[in-house]
Amino acid sequence: MIDRQTVERIKDAANIVDVVSEFVTLKKSGANYKGLCPFHNEKTPSFMVSPARGTCHCFGCGKGGNAVSFIMEHEQMTYPEALRWLARKYHIEIKERELTAEEQQEQSERESMFIVNDWAAKYFEQTLHDHPDGKAIGMQYFRSRGFRDDIIRKFQLGFDLSDRQALASAAVGKGYNPDYLLKVGLCYKNDHGQLIDRFAGRVMFPWIGVSGKVVAFGGRKLDSATKGVQQKYVNSPDSDIYHKDRELYGIYQAKKAIAKEDCVYMVEGYTDVLSLHQCGIENVVANSGTALSLHQIHTLHRFTSNIVLLYDGDAAGIHAAMRGTDMLLAEGMNLKVLLFPDNDDPDSFARKHTAAEFRDYIAAHQTDFIEFKTRLLLDGEADPQKRAEGIGSIVSSISVIPNQILRDTYLKECSQRLGINETTLINQMNRLIRDRQEQRPAPQTQQPPVARESTIVTKPSMQASGKVEWMLAQMLVRHGEHVVLRGVEADDGQLVDVNIAQYIYYNLGADGLQLSNALFNRMLDEAVSHSADPQFNAMHYFLHHQDIEVARVAAEMSEDRYHLTEQSQPAMQDITPEEVKRKEESRTEALLQQTTHLLLDFRMDYVEQRLRDLKQQIAAAAADRQRMMELMQEFKQMQEIRNSLAKQLGSNIII
Repeated sequence: MIDRQTVERIKDAANIVDVVSEFVTLKKSGANYKGLCPFHNEKTPSFMVSPARGTCHCFGCGKGGNAVSFIMEHEQMTYPEALRWLARKYHIEIKERELTAEEQQEQSERESMFIVNDWAAKYFEQTLHDHPDGKAIGMQYFRSRGFRDDIIRKFQLGFDLSDRQALASAAVGKGYNPDYLLKVGLCYKNDHGQLIDRFAGRVMFPWIGVSGKVVAFGGRKLDSATKGVQQKYVNSPDSDIYHKDRELYGIYQAKKAIAKEDCVYMVEGYTDVLSLHQCGIENVVANSGTALSLHQIHTLHRFTSNIVLLYDGDAAGIHAAMRGTDMLLAEGMNLKVLLFPDNDDPDSFARKHTAAEFRDYIAAHQTDFIEFKTRLLLDGEADPQKRAEGIGSIVSSISVIPNQILRDTYLKECSQRLGINETTLINQMNRLIRDRQEQRPAPQTQQPPVARESTIVTKPSMQASGKVEWMLAQMLVRHGEHVVLRGVEADDGQLVDVNIAQYIYYNLGADGLQLSNALFNRMLDEAVSHSADPQFNAMHYFLHHQDIEVARVAAEMSEDRYHLTEQSQPAMQDITPEEVKRKEESRTEALLQQTTHLLLDFRMDYVEQRLRDLKQQIAAAAADRQRMMELMQEFKQMQEIRNSLAKQLGSNIII
């Protein structure tokens, strides 16, 4: 593990212009540098590099960040890998934190397991290419599936001999500890205590993780041996270095193509991945028949937010597509689905078409999840109860989408396609969202008092978003550590100082509100948690954050896209200490007023949206007098709150 001091040395040494220049031709543009963005195709330079801030930002695609995040994004590296890359560039010796005996043992175990897997991958590959049985049996199988030599080499495909003790004997003969053969799942022990090869007689598919290390294997029985065998494929069991719900087959070979194309194709099996690569499509991965997990989705989200599910059109393929739909939507992925016609799958289809033909077919036949679910659940269905259940399933999927605008767009589209009143769909969706919020445990946090009047007392059903929310987050990034209230009495009677991050956090929390953007909420939580650190600087912290997305957003917020007024700083010479103090007090007051005004704007946005929701609910509840009276009462309360907020903001609202 790289110690904190070394990390800081690397970050301090990394010159953003120097780093970016290794990949982009930069030209001087005022105080900054400009070049063609390396993350998307463009003819006019929109990629700006700021040596003063140590950041880069593309105004075309929005990508950027600091030197570390740039390397992470461009080279598709993890945070530690990017740090090591920069350390090599600037000749900085990596000083690892001294590990405990337990940590050293764990690290040694993991490294030994990776070494054994790496040896096994080379052993299987060499057997396939050099051993007579490998060439006659394993290679013949791959040839029968139409795979070229370059694809076989690219994915390090191999063959395991039928002798069930051959691998163990070879490994022990090379000096490898038999215990690690068991730990990674290459072997198991029989009743007599002998090491038995788990994959004997199978063609081999190594699983290579994002970092390029072999984490596991998949083995397939050959066609002649699969008659009456239900489990054609066997995968490595879970181990300290492999968890099936965290890995995706083909991710190492696909990661750069995914980032370049800004899209990933998800298929079911190994051969689907190989066939697509062979026809020229490289942005493809497989989950090998398991249900998609959050870990896998987060891995993909590092490279793109666009995913197309490519599955067989049979019952199994439909089921596979259905399993991951809601989870992908909930994580903010832009989801499309394509089911191939009968007697075709991605493997067979790719072997019959070129890459251009394949992409054209996908573009023409992919559907959004509404159309997919509509065809699946409602086409030809006359039973009103089953149709209602199908519509409910579609609305449930829409309700998990975090982006409010996208939810509204899908609802409108759903209403038009199905001929259902949009208000009815909105009410159903809001009910589902409220139910989930009520089931979610409330965070247990202590909230010191902040000197302000609480205005909103009702439980929110949605949060405000948009420019105001962006500006609040920008205020947090630029001035989060700045103390704006001193000597505030806490619950325990102690006097505490409150900075901007804490002021925003406690101000919103007092009314049960939060920012709608999950990333902004996370940044706010982190800023508050680091507020006790006397060296904490919000701008520096977020610009140099290990999460590439946080660093990118911070870099964008450091630009003057939505400018938050700051007092210009005159030269400090000939200024008395009293004048310095007076100017600092004036700056603090200005920041407090700005933040307070933004928080009021945020509440006003929330109240206005709540009033619109209530109007729709009142119209839908015309037949239910009691429900209508409850809604009317809440509507009246919200109007009063709106008027109060309007007075504080200096505007008048006529009802």
